[in-house]
Amino acid sequence: MANTSGASQLIIERILRDREGIWRQVVEERGLRHLTVQMLVTSAVSLAVYGAVLGSSHSFAQAISSAFKLPLLFLATLAICLPTLYLFNLVFGARLSVMQAVTLIMTSITVMSVLALAFAPISLFFLITADNYSFFKLLNVTILVLVAIVGLRFLTAGMSYLNRHQVAASEPEPAVEVEAPSEEPVPALVGAQGEPNGSTTADPADLPRAPAVVLPATGGRIVAVTERAPADAAPEQRPTSMALLYIWIALFGFVGTQLAWTLRPFFGSPKTPFAFFRDIEGTFYGNVFETIGKLFN
Repeated sequence: MANTSGASQLIIERILRDREGIWRQVVEERGLRHLTVQMLVTSAVSLAVYGAVLGSSHSFAQAISSAFKLPLLFLATLAICLPTLYLFNLVFGARLSVMQAVTLIMTSITVMSVLALAFAPISLFFLITADNYSFFKLLNVTILVLVAIVGLRFLTAGMSYLNRHQVAASEPEPAVEVEAPSEEPVPALVGAQGEPNGSTTADPADLPRAPAVVLPATGGRIVAVTERAPADAAPEQRPTSMALLYIWIALFGFVGTQLAWTLRPFFGSPKTPFAFFRDIEGTFYGNVFETIGKLFN
């Protein structure tokens, strides 16, 4: 396990280069708390830096404000939507623990955060060279949408891996094949009246036998199979519905965008004074279309 120093660098390298190792760790529920803390620190730092770049289009105070609010936006969206994903899985019979769900979603958010950080120099370049607030805002909204799509693909990949593991774990184990008893007479241990009688032999048809079946793979050879436990001996384990996951992703997107609108400003219009929050009016999507109209006017 990587040490704590440099964790913000190494955890994203591990996610990108050894994602199946991450999924196996989630399946085995091994060290998930430590892994989640690493991803939480990585996401918070990355989003804070990117938020500072967004806010620097207005003022230093706005840069500090956005550096605080952008990590809050992602983590608050996670907190709002996590119970829905967990309860949906319980309703549909999937065996996904709370810690597994948190780790999967945090993996997705970590990928989003680090990719956003990778775009920060590009965003800063256009901030310096293009003095156009509408263009700068649309550029960064596009960047955030792009990194969100990439990050959520990691969530679907992780859930697919868990589904394959659950399906494999629920398949019955193959029967153990043993040779059927021979047809040779077996000496009787006791006589008809319960007294020892070594000279009498028992009829093979009267002896108990293991159930036998003819398997095609054995070329017609008769084999005995071991008895299995009843099908209802263990609780049924169903995989998570991917259709349900896509519905949850759409819900996650709607909640995130509306929460971003509630926590605004992140950029700060150059024509308005600094404010930590603004009045709740309109919608995120209405403002995006309005900005697009201003850009082409």
